[in-house]
Amino acid sequence: MNQAARRFGKSLALVLPVVLVLSGTLAVTRVAWTPSGPDAQVLTASAEEPGGASSDAVDTRAERRPQEALRARLLHEVQTRDPGVALTHLQQEVARRPALAGHCASIARALGRAAVARYQGDALRAQQWSRPVCDTSFASGVLSAG
Repeated sequence: MNQAARRFGKSLALVLPVVLVLSGTLAVTRVAWTPSGPDAQVLTASAEEPGGASSDAVDTRAERRPQEALRARLLHEVQTRDPGVALTHLQQEVARRPALAGHCASIARALGRAAVARYQGDALRAQQWSRPVCDTSFASGVLSAG
C-alpha cells in the first residue's frame, strides 16, 4: 500500500505541473486583450510635432486623451446631477479601464473642487458625497477648495 501511494504521488508530481501550465496557457488565450464593441477606442501615436502646433490642434489632441474626456464628462455630471453620480462613474471607469487609474486621484480632486463650487463654497455639503474612490482624493479636493 505504501509503494502504491508513493507511485501515485510521483505520477501526480509529474503530471500536475503540466496540467497547470496548459490550463493557464489556455486561459490566457481566451482573454480579450483588445477592447471590442461600439465604444471601443484604440489609441495610436500622433505624427504631429508637439511643439509649434496651433492652439486648435492642441485642444483637439487634449480632447482625444481618455482621461481628459472622462474628467470633462464627470465635471459636467457634478454640475448637472450630483457629485455622488460622478464618483460612482469614476469608480466604474477606472475598474473598466485600468489605464485610467494613474489619473484617478487628480480627477477625484477636481470633482471635489467642483462640488464645493456647485454648493457655493459649502464644503460640508460637498463633503457629504465623499467616498473612498481613489483613496481620499475627493475629500482633498473639497478641502483645498473650501
